This record gives sequence, C-alpha cells and structure tokens, in this order.
Amino acid sequence: MSGIGRRAWLAGIALVLARPAPALAGKQAEEPLADAVRTALSAAIASAAPPRPVFANSDARLAFLRWQGLMSERLKSRKAEAHTRLEFLETLWYESTRAGLEPALVLGLIQVESGFRKYAISPAGARGYMQVMPFWARLIGDGEPARLFHMQTNLRFGCVILRHYLDSERGDLFLALGRYNGSRGRAEYPNAVLANRQRWLA
Repeated sequence: MSGIGRRAWLAGIALVLARPAPALAGKQAEEPLADAVRTALSAAIASAAPPRPVFANSDARLAFLRWQGLMSERLKSRKAEAHTRLEFLETLWYESTRAGLEPALVLGLIQVESGFRKYAISPAGARGYMQVMPFWARLIGDGEPARLFHMQTNLRFGCVILRHYLDSERGDLFLALGRYNGSRGRAEYPNAVLANRQRWLA
C-alpha cells in the first residue's frame, strides 16, 4: 500500500472510530410486580423536587466538585453547553447515589443505551437517557410516558429500575444489567456497559 493510500485508510478508520457508537437499547420486559414492590417503587420515584445534594462535611463536597469537574471535561464532546453538563452530572450523581448505584456505572449504561441523547427513542419505544420503557410510567408513575423525557424523571426511573433489578438478582450485576436491557443471560450488553463504565471512573 502506498504512503498516500495508507494515510487515507488510517483516516477512514479514525473517522469510523470517532463516530458515536450505536445505542444498544433493548426492550425491558414488563413483568408482574407484587403490590409491595409496586408500592415501594412508586414511593422511590415519587418526589418531584429538584436534586439538592447534601454533604456530611466540606471534604465530601469538595470530592463531589472534583468529580463533577472531571466528568464535565469528559462529557464536553457530547454536551457542549457547560451549564447543561453540570446540571446533568449533578442530577445523575444525586439519583445514582440515592439509589445506591455507582455514578460511573450509570454513566456507562447511559453511554450504551442512548449515547447521552435526552430525546432518544428506541425501536422498542424506550425513552430518554436511560431508555425507560413507557410501561413503567403506568406501573409506578403517573401514567404519562412523555415525562420520561424530563432529565431528572428519566434518571430517577432508570436508577430505581436498575436498583430493583439488582435487588431481584441478589446483587448479580451481570444479570441485573441483562434484565435492564431485556437480554438477561446474554453477555453483549452487560459487557458493553461495564467496558464503558471504565471510561467514567474518577
């Protein structure tokens, strides 16, 4: 291959690698929920108040601000406006920690599910950043699936649902991620989320 041909080939490869990966959103299965589970999940998503992180001390607050600044830099190519990035990250941190989830895991899941597109809709009808299926709005929300495009609502639903699956699978993250995607037992989706999680570790 000539020098010019090789450079053109390498440029083509770089262009392909630079494109955002296609979303791997699947179809969460609608499963019957026990009344107690439905009530608990409804309570977990009920508060409409905006996130207000509370820190035990100034060190914890400084650790959060360092994390937010670092993640903001990494997210810049996907969300150009600084205020939008910071608000998104504050909300994501709040909702993930509220649900007992690692923020890096939730960021990795969002990267795979929607590529950080707020208004993403999958062929199966899943919506928003965390690709929440509309049936969840009926099961544990107010029945209005359009609200799943609201940033905090989407992140709260997604984190609560993932926490529910993690509890149902007795802490098995591989199986919980598979259930989240509607591909329980198959490796492609959990492996993709966990690989992307590595990019968001502080």
